[in-house]
Amino acid sequence: MSKISSNIKYLRKKKGLTQQQFADELGIKRSLVGAYEEERAEPKYDLLKKLAVYFDLSVDDFINENITDKWAPKPKGSGDNLRILSISVDKDDNENIEMVPMKASAGYLNGYADPEYVAELPKLYLPMFKQGTYRAFEIKGDSMLPLVSGTTIIGEYVENWADVKQGETYVILSQSEGVVYKRIGNKYRDNKKLKLVSDNPVYEAYEIEGGDILEIWKAKAYISTHLPMPTPEPTMESLTAMMAQMQRSISNLQQGNN
Repeated sequence: MSKISSNIKYLRKKKGLTQQQFADELGIKRSLVGAYEEERAEPKYDLLKKLAVYFDLSVDDFINENITDKWAPKPKGSGDNLRILSISVDKDDNENIEMVPMKASAGYLNGYADPEYVAELPKLYLPMFKQGTYRAFEIKGDSMLPLVSGTTIIGEYVENWADVKQGETYVILSQSEGVVYKRIGNKYRDNKKLKLVSDNPVYEAYEIEGGDILEIWKAKAYISTHLPMPTPEPTMESLTAMMAQMQRSISNLQQGNN
């Protein structure tokens, strides 16, 4: 019996539901429940997500774990918790570099784990990136100047979040923020917050919960049509903004020491 079929059957019975009651709960036909449990059919991805939410599990656990009375989920956001990454390959079985345009970032939040969605994303070919898994993200806004809005960041997939290094830049996918490109302000620890810092001093740093994070990609290169300009002389407005940010940072440090 496959893991999906055995997990459906085990979890349904654990809730004390008949196949009909379970089908009614999910809004599907009873015959489909029987087909899933007997391995005559497999749920589509949308239903898998619904099942995972219904049983309060991750999709990865629901698909890949043998869930029994002795099974226990790994801590949410664990740095060593293996994650399933959807990829696509070319005709020679080489991994593609999928492109996530700015307009598609909201859709990526919902479809990042769906192989069919990932396969439909635009593709890039960059011969210097042959080893590893890479994805390209078009960033929005001016929080990471001098990289301007519309710059494409080439990121390498980070499987173990404990490998994330303070001070380096990453693309982070999270439930609350979607796709963002930021500098990391602290070392990741299981079930702790990750501090995200903007290179533009006008923007304040902020934290997100480890359990909120879905994917992390280490920035390896960028593509931009905006050629670098000479560094301008500081203006009164920029100096004022920098001083205000410094005052806020000092105030936060003083509060943290009290």
